[in-house]
Order: sequence, then structure tokens, then C-alpha cells
Amino acid sequence: MSISARGAVTEANLHPLLANRWSPRGFDPDYRIPDADLDALLEAARWSPSYSNSQPWRFLVARRGEPAFDRLAAHLLPGNQKWAPTASALLAIAANTVDDKGEVLPLAQYDAGQAAAHLSVQATALGLVVHQMAGFDADGLRAEFKLPEQIRPLAMMAIGHWDPEAELPDYLREREFAPRERKPLAELLLPL
Repeated sequence: MSISARGAVTEANLHPLLANRWSPRGFDPDYRIPDADLDALLEAARWSPSYSNSQPWRFLVARRGEPAFDRLAAHLLPGNQKWAPTASALLAIAANTVDDKGEVLPLAQYDAGQAAAHLSVQATALGLVVHQMAGFDADGLRAEFKLPEQIRPLAMMAIGHWDPEAELPDYLREREFAPRERKPLAELLLPL
């Protein structure tokens, strides 16, 4: 059993990069992610595994202060707009659902999820945090950035440095410092 800096209790000893990964909402509004760190996050995602090496993940990414950042933030749902714009960068991850021949890529969304996971672990290695969000307007994002039909927006991510003193609504501040919980492993195993 191991305990992370945020109090996660694991049933097995995990690598600290996995045990310490978490999804805060309090970001340092003054932190600017360096080019090298942003490149490393995207490179980690680029090298994740994929079905038949199809590499279907696609990204829209911008730093706070850039016009594209505001365009991305405009498509967050109201609850996420309360905190996510203080992150250093916003990233939308999408899946290219067909290959170059027009054939459906059956695991495109799964593979894009792996790319997101690799990115989040690399962020932890760099001392950064990532909060992944389903709360965004996918159709609005598609229209805003003129994404082709085969590119399916899946999630958005806020990336930056955690700020434990960040201004958050009370209900989010409570969640920020609540104990981390997971279902017991036995509950996740299907019977054989």
C-alpha cells in the first residue's frame, strides 16, 4: 500500500507518477508553461500505443493569453468556465475516426484516451497537473475550428501548476481538498 502527496491510498505499490496524478481545479494564474514542457506533453501523447499504429489522436492546444485559448475556453460549459481559464494551457483532444482509405478506425476513441493518459502522466513527471473535462460544447468546438466530420472532439484539458490558494467557489474548494477515493479493485473485476 502507498499514499501519495494528495492522500490517495492504493491497494498495491504504484509508481509515484501514477499514484500522484490527480485532477485539481485550482491553477496558478501567473504560471506560463514553457515550450519544452508543452512539447514533452504532446510528444508523450504522440508515442502512446494505437490500433494498427493508426495514431488517431488530434489536438487543439493554446496557452493562456493567446487568441486560440479564448476560443477554446468559450466552448467550456459554465461550471468549467469558473476555473479552467486560469490554467496555463487548454487542450482539446479529438479522435480521427477513419483512416486514409476512409475505413472506420474501431478503436480511435480508446486510442485517443491512451494518448490523454500518457500526456497526464508526463505532466505529473514535469510537476504539472491536468484536469480533463467532458463539460464542453463539442459541436460548437467543431464549428469554431472547422473540424472535418471524421474528427470527433472527445474532451478538453486544463494544464498548468496547481495553486492550493486559487480562488474557487466554495463547493469546488471542498472537492479540491477532499480525500481521493476509488472503488475497491474487487468491485471492478468481472467474474470469470
